[in-house]
Amino acid sequence: MRVSEFSKKYNIHHKDIINALTKQGYRDLNPSVELTDEQIAFLEEYFDQVVKKEAIDPENDYWESEFQKDERRKKKKGSNQNKVKKVKDERLTNIPTVQDSETSKTIYYNEDITVGMLAEQLKKSPAEIIKSLMMLGVMATVNQKLDRDTVELLATEAGYELKDEIVTDKTEFEKIVIEDRPEDLVTRPPVVTIMGHVDHGKTTLLDAIRHSRVVETEAGGITQHIGAYQVQHDGKWITFIDTPGHEAFTAMRARGAQVTDICILVVAADDGVMPQTKEAIDHARAAKVPIIVAINKVDKPTANPDRVMQQLSELGLLPEAWGGDTIYCKISALKKQGIDELLEMINLVAEINELKANPNRLATGTVIEAKLDKGRGPVATLLVQNGTLRVGDVLVVGNTFGKVRAMTNDRNQQITEATPSTPVEVIGLNEVPKAGDNFMVFTDEKEARKIAEARAQKSREQEYQTAKPVTLDDLFAQIKEGELKELNIILKADVQGSLEALSASLQKIDVEGVKCNIIRSGVGAITESDVSLASASGAIIIGFNVRPTGKTRELAKEEKVEIRLYNIIYNVIEDIEKAMKGLLEPVYEEKVIGLAEVRQTFKVSRIGTIAGCYVLQGVIRRNSGARLIRNGIVVYESKISSLRRYKDDVKEVNQGYECGITIENYDDIKEGDQIECFIMEEVEVE
Repeated sequence: MRVSEFSKKYNIHHKDIINALTKQGYRDLNPSVELTDEQIAFLEEYFDQVVKKEAIDPENDYWESEFQKDERRKKKKGSNQNKVKKVKDERLTNIPTVQDSETSKTIYYNEDITVGMLAEQLKKSPAEIIKSLMMLGVMATVNQKLDRDTVELLATEAGYELKDEIVTDKTEFEKIVIEDRPEDLVTRPPVVTIMGHVDHGKTTLLDAIRHSRVVETEAGGITQHIGAYQVQHDGKWITFIDTPGHEAFTAMRARGAQVTDICILVVAADDGVMPQTKEAIDHARAAKVPIIVAINKVDKPTANPDRVMQQLSELGLLPEAWGGDTIYCKISALKKQGIDELLEMINLVAEINELKANPNRLATGTVIEAKLDKGRGPVATLLVQNGTLRVGDVLVVGNTFGKVRAMTNDRNQQITEATPSTPVEVIGLNEVPKAGDNFMVFTDEKEARKIAEARAQKSREQEYQTAKPVTLDDLFAQIKEGELKELNIILKADVQGSLEALSASLQKIDVEGVKCNIIRSGVGAITESDVSLASASGAIIIGFNVRPTGKTRELAKEEKVEIRLYNIIYNVIEDIEKAMKGLLEPVYEEKVIGLAEVRQTFKVSRIGTIAGCYVLQGVIRRNSGARLIRNGIVVYESKISSLRRYKDDVKEVNQGYECGITIENYDDIKEGDQIECFIMEEVEVE
């Protein structure tokens, strides 16, 4: 018997055995040394108390006791003892599969289905599935993949119908159309944006509505402002997006975010319709949202609401009182008059439009605003548009992802879940997203990470291959490829008469089924707001006898929006027709850059006549166009073939200097002649 065998038999550590033998004078001992009968007798006597106990089976019980020791160590740590079992999430996924609409007796096959996944769908234990497979002569483990025939056989046996799973590109989740069953839908609060001209009372109205909420709930002022807030009226909630300005509204729409359900157009009763009012109407119509007109400042002595209604009727917003379908509310935001009536009208429009969502699915929505907080990291204000968002949810936001670690509402209260149309501030994202980015909740964090990385990669690739907005030069190519069916135009003119004539003429153009769609027309200079709308709508800006400002030009260049300037109506129509037919050519304009007088001539063999000149104006450049003028009449037009100053060839000679000039293919130059130097520049059409 070896030392190790004795150790196992009596469950005594081999070190204790070796120590006992060493005290007796035995040397060179180790666990593999054979024990003599004498040594065994000594050890049995030495470990008398241990030996009296029943000997343990060396094959099992020793290892079991070691296992129990490990278990006891784990229990001491207590790491897994008090964990609450995770409750299964009953919310529906947003990736469209037929499961949402089919009966519970249907299961779905995909190439990655395993025994465990099939057991979950058939509502059986994996052991039962493995047993059924063994009956079919198939040996499988829980994580083994199954082929379609085997799955179909097991499904039919269990009374289920098998269908193929619909595979969707999850990286473009914002394009996924989510269809809910009518019985799952519940009414949600409307999302409202306030727009209008500067100083017409947008901010005051927001404050008045905020104040009505504060008086009822907090009575101490807003504790936190997160870019959106909710107000309760007649037991119904209304969500307001605090972006009073159509620039932000359009900037979000340009990134594909359709957030707003209702637009409130604020117009001052004493001021009437102003340029930004018209722009706000254009933006709301482009987004296809209903408009409620709030005529503000009706308490002023100079207020004239009827005049405002008349002006807005001319823009297509006919009041209900006059037989139209636009709701008008007369309010005074400063004195808080008519606020309740306005909120009532919002609820009415929301009821008519039947705004509904399904709270029993994973959340989708839009980023209202985002920032990087020094203490909390990336912080995003999210508007839940469908489903329910909960703390702990894994979500992909734009090109980043994260896990919701904490949520606060607009009153700075910690909440655990947010239902449709609820704005919440969320922390836990890896990076700061952009305002207007879409978000979607996924069940698996690894999957969310992969989707976010794929989206970021795709975004980088698109930056390298940025699709250019529409320009008249490439319009025909896009029509040919079937990319364009409608040409969006923003039209600006100096006077209303020209605007109407131009608008009517453009709308009559119809080439190869491509129609001109004027999304905005107005009188006055081209503004940054026009460029912003053009960028969002893929439009071309046409200016008739008007000019853009320097900042507008810079923005247009940055956004790659084309601005075309004209002063003849027929040129506008002709250019757009040519563009549609693919005949548009670049326009060049001549620019005179210098004038020189011939003081003396020199005849040189092989070269011809050299004109010794004095530069009177501007600059004379080599290879530029040249006209020889004699007594005010153009004698010959060609180009400057060589230009010298003394013996050196030069590229240009400035005013006040002398030089030698030769004109290509012409030698009849006389003293007193003038040489006009010009270049051809490609310019915007005037």
